[in-house]
Amino acid sequence: MNAFEQAAETYLSRRGYRVIDRNYRAPGGEIDLVAREGSVLCFVEVRARRSSRFGTPEETVGPQKQRRLKLAAARYLAEHGDAECRFDVVAMTPEGIRLIKGAF
Repeated sequence: MNAFEQAAETYLSRRGYRVIDRNYRAPGGEIDLVAREGSVLCFVEVRARRSSRFGTPEETVGPQKQRRLKLAAARYLAEHGDAECRFDVVAMTPEGIRLIKGAF
């Protein structure tokens, strides 16, 4: 786990999330953090940028990345049981951290 993912985990924990898995790998994709917010299972992608000059961190989660995350999430659900779920993005810049719930 890198420093950005650790910072994101702390950020989410302070907001009531309970992180249950880190760097989950499946054929075709990886999920940075798997967490629960109440009864909802959240697949969290952590993205960081030094500046927004070339776009925001969340803009880097394009269609191809989303497809890989969805494949990994399907595998996770197959292994751990079906649940209500969503995809969140934690976007980090020098200005701060933003949480985008239900990013895609």
